[in-house]
Amino acid sequence: MTDYRIDLSQAHSHRFLVTLKVKPRTEQLVLDLPVWIPGSYLIREFSRHLLQLRATQNGLPCHIEQLNKSRWQVTCKKNLTVNIQYEVYANDTSVRGAYLDSQRGFFNGTCIFLKVAEQENQPHSLRIENLLPLWDVATSLPISPSLKKTSKQKHFLAENYDALVDHPVEMGTFWRGCFQACGVSHELVITGHAPSTDLNRLLNDTKRICTAQIEFWHGLKAAPFDRYVFMLNVLEDGYGGLEHRQSTALICSRKDLPKINQSEASEGYTTLLGLISHEYFHTWNVKRLKPHAFKNYDYTQENYTSMLWFFEGFTSYYDDIFLVRTGLITPTTYLHLLSKTINQVLATPGRYEQSLSQASFDAWIRYYRPDENTANATVSYYTKGSLVALGLDLTLRGMKPKKKSSHQPSLDGVMRRLWALQRTIDQSDIAQCLTDEAQGMPPKGHQTWHSLLDSWVNTTDNLPLKGLLTQIGVTWQTNISTISQHLGVRLSETPHGLKVTTVMRGSPAETAGLSAGDELLALDGWRLKKADDWQTLFTNPSMKPLLICRHQRLLTLSFPSLDNQQPAGFQTISLALGKTDQTNKTKAHPLTLKHGWLG
Repeated sequence: MTDYRIDLSQAHSHRFLVTLKVKPRTEQLVLDLPVWIPGSYLIREFSRHLLQLRATQNGLPCHIEQLNKSRWQVTCKKNLTVNIQYEVYANDTSVRGAYLDSQRGFFNGTCIFLKVAEQENQPHSLRIENLLPLWDVATSLPISPSLKKTSKQKHFLAENYDALVDHPVEMGTFWRGCFQACGVSHELVITGHAPSTDLNRLLNDTKRICTAQIEFWHGLKAAPFDRYVFMLNVLEDGYGGLEHRQSTALICSRKDLPKINQSEASEGYTTLLGLISHEYFHTWNVKRLKPHAFKNYDYTQENYTSMLWFFEGFTSYYDDIFLVRTGLITPTTYLHLLSKTINQVLATPGRYEQSLSQASFDAWIRYYRPDENTANATVSYYTKGSLVALGLDLTLRGMKPKKKSSHQPSLDGVMRRLWALQRTIDQSDIAQCLTDEAQGMPPKGHQTWHSLLDSWVNTTDNLPLKGLLTQIGVTWQTNISTISQHLGVRLSETPHGLKVTTVMRGSPAETAGLSAGDELLALDGWRLKKADDWQTLFTNPSMKPLLICRHQRLLTLSFPSLDNQQPAGFQTISLALGKTDQTNKTKAHPLTLKHGWLG
């Protein structure tokens, strides 16, 4: 058994002390530390935090040669235990890294555990030693039955290296709540919350989400896991999550948690519930139902797939769907969230530059490395991917069942068909399950479901969402844009005034010559300090002198002549229940009963 021991005695200096004991099968022991973590598609170079690597056998030092940035070779005697010791600097509060101080500890295995070549598939053991007073440990790793529980040490087991690094560990004096959902034990561990937090409400709402999702995938059958742990780190300001096979690491802002005696759910709390729903849905969609590229992770380099639009995008569709299906938000609130997603895509000129499959493949160099041109260069496989899921769901639900059949096609059925395959999947599998779910009937306007999916995923064509939503009684309304939207520019407010963060391709702002980083000082002699100064001072800023500062030099620009028409690609929309008749009165539409879409 490959044995790891983590010593917390240097918590005050943000250092995990790690000892690895392994019996080599040859005289050359090769060690690797992962360069990325599954679920976050960016090379993160975790080895930059590994220090003081050394190895001994029988108390004598072994020679260590570094082979590349994250690989080492130890010269040793075979079949005799090697003790490998090293330190890991841990001061990363994100869900992807490792953190340790006198108040809290957390780590993902990819940051901590050196992988022993050719021994990845044997059992692995983890001991956590020198826990601080009153500290506890939360993880979904199985507890070893061979060691007595003490306040100073915890002992866990993993079937192999992949399992070891897919169970993050939280340590400290956290709050822990428990519940059962469809026979599965769940824990909710929270660190850093305020005393006014309504913990029971969060626990109960999380239970509703978990119960609904297990029933969605399995009905009355058992889930493929018997235990699950949510680890929520509460910060002054923050947001994020990362999925694992039986747990998730989450971050939220303290202000987003529900407060005792607060009946209405805040927008921040709704966002948190959506995050919980999203990461839990990943327990199936990407952790077990995977693309071919993720069947066997290669931790030493990028693992490319063109399928993130499905694994992240469809998960993003279902996260809010489950909030409305469980009654945690209303259909009206859901449509508000949906309109925000649509507007994010509409405000992205990059959707005409990259297809969803291309954006998925390029995630390693684009999505996780945003800059001032990101909106012009790529599209989010999260947001547009979720709209593909919406379009497919509405297309299926709009089909009439075949004669002598009571089966109403839906995306729900497609997801369960994919799960039933019990193997890795690709785009053709999704298209085939769409065909099977529709009982062979082709979608309107396309000869096959394969051609529809190809059009939506592998081209930059717009999605026909307006027509699909209108068919089921959702009002699609184009809004009057703000001046910034009309000009195609994104701004940030600084202590000195307005700063340009993004200039949209094909926009009046680009034609005028504005660039990211420009400071906007005055328009037609009027000082600009806040973003809404555009709207307050001018209805049409065209042909007026705009004073800017670029690289410490003052320049004067002017916007081209603008008519009252909204420039294509810079519109915003809103969605509402019901549809308007000729008298402009809104007629209610039973969305929650429409083939069970939101019911």
